[in-house]
This record gives sequence, C-alpha cells and structure tokens, in this order.
Amino acid sequence: MAIKLKPLREQVLVVTGATSGNGLATAEAATARGAAVVAVARNQAALEALRERLSAKGARIAICVADVSDLAAVEAIVPVAVAAFGGFDTWVNNAGAGTYGTVEQVPVEDHRRVFDVNYFGVLHGSLVAARHLRTRGGGAIINVGSILSDRAIVQQGPYCATKHAVQALTDTLRMELEQEGAGISVTLIKPGAIDTPFPEHARNFMNAAPSLPPPLYAPEVVADAILFACAHPRRTLYAGGGGLLSSLLARAAPRLTDAIMDVAGTRLQQKPGDAGDPARRDNLYHPRADALRGSQTVRARSSSVALQIQKAGSPMLVVGMLGGGAALAVAARMLRARR
Repeated sequence: MAIKLKPLREQVLVVTGATSGNGLATAEAATARGAAVVAVARNQAALEALRERLSAKGARIAICVADVSDLAAVEAIVPVAVAAFGGFDTWVNNAGAGTYGTVEQVPVEDHRRVFDVNYFGVLHGSLVAARHLRTRGGGAIINVGSILSDRAIVQQGPYCATKHAVQALTDTLRMELEQEGAGISVTLIKPGAIDTPFPEHARNFMNAAPSLPPPLYAPEVVADAILFACAHPRRTLYAGGGGLLSSLLARAAPRLTDAIMDVAGTRLQQKPGDAGDPARRDNLYHPRADALRGSQTVRARSSSVALQIQKAGSPMLVVGMLGGGAALAVAARMLRARR
C-alpha cells in the first residue's frame, strides 16, 4: 500500500512528553496550524495547564496522563484519542529521560530506567500506534532519536545506548511495515543539542551542573522537523546542522572524534555555577517542573538551514555543505579545548 499522509491541519497527533521541550513545542505548533493534539505526559498539572492555555486560543486538544514505560498506560491513550477525536493519524514518540555521569557512576537501576523510558517507551508507543493506524489505512509514526544515535558521547552512556537502540528499532519497524504494505510512514528525527530542560531534568552524577554542548537550537526546530514528517514520508531528518556535522565527522573519523571527547567532552557538558531551576532537577522517576526551554544561560539558534534543505528533498546537498567544513571545525574545537 502506498503511503498517503493527510495535510497536517486535517490530522490528529498523539505527542508523548508533551509538557516540556520538544514535545511542548510540537504540541503548540501543531495546534496553531490547525491539527488536533492528544498531549501525553506524566505531569498532570502541566498537562491541565497546557490544555487550558491552548484551548483558550481555540486549539483542539485532549490530555492523557501516562508514563510511557508502562505498556498498559500507553494502551490507554488510544481510547482517549478515540473519544476526543475519533482516533489519530500520527503518533510522536518523544518522551525521554537521561543521566549525566560515567557508565560506572550511574547505578544499574538508573541505566534500566533510562532504557524503560527511552527504548521501551518508544517500543510501546510504536506497537500501539501501528495497531491503530492499520485500522485507519495508514498514517505516521515519528520517533525522536538523537545525533547520539550515530555517535556516543562521554558522560551520557545510558542515553546514547538507548538512542542507538531506538534507531535499530525504528529501522526494523519501518522495514516490517513496508513488507506488510501497511501504509505507515516511520521517521526518525535526530536532534542535535536543543535548548530544553533536559540537562536540568537529567539525574546528575558529575561534580558540576550538566549542560548541552554548543551549538544549541531552539525546540521549535525539532517541532518543525516533526510536523513536516507528519505529512511527508521521510526516513530520517536531522534537526540542526551542528548535530549533522558531528554525525558526519564521527563516521568519517571515529578515532579523531574519540580524541576530541577525551580532550573536551566532559568540559563541554558542564556549566559550573549555573545549575538552572532547582524545581526541575532530576525527573528520572518522578515528574518535576516542566518548561519549553532550559533555564540556564545559553544561546540557541532559532532555525536550521540544514533542516530546510532536507525538507526540500536534498539530503546529499547537506552532506556536501557540511562535510566540506568538518576538518576545519574539528581542528578549531581541539585548539580551543587545549587553550
């Protein structure tokens, strides 16, 4: 069956992790463009506030409290969508959790929890979404991965491992649905560093406040990629040229990338004296205060030329543009780190 996706304004989207960062940006942008949204998160108060705020603007929104690591809770999202809007057309697996610290510092139970949310949460959502979308003749499943699907980074071992697993799961699901002729598009979004509360929400075992390495992009860049994939079948979309450059470099020169991590990987992920809002700290097992952006002092780009080129259908042009500057970028970063 050929994949035929509806225009965004005619769609109903399920968005997990909808009260913070990329999920919140996606819910806001989708409703602003006429789509209906079923917003899913653990934070009931934040969900109710989101529904009130967007409903006041005329948005079509329903909410569902769920921890995506719980399959029964994920399955319960479907009747909410059916009752509110008759079903859904796109499912966005966005919810995520993380830790900062070495593989040995992070307790095994925390490794498991990151996998429960980031991998099994995506698996649960994908299984539930595929089952429903078959009854509607197709639709889209969009998984939010990371550039760390391509390249691991120090101090985020469990998170990197889950994103590698999500990439494998996404690719396998896509092939199986294609083989079946289900008419379901499966897209992996790979954001770079995005200015969300992730560093504040992550459980931290380092001796300094965690942060994201530059360049950072606004969460609206990820929302742009997600909403494009809702209506246009794509295999992969990188959200942010900086992240794409890092992935290209890691593939072309893995040992050199290791050397950069040795020199600067930890330092680039620490922000001494700027831990952000303490009310957001450590949401690994329980929800904390949510927000669109992080509260640390950072600079974030509001758009991505690389993403716009991908949307235009020219991924090889992106590779050419960014690949040519990879060596210079690496050399400059190494020099800065050594100084």
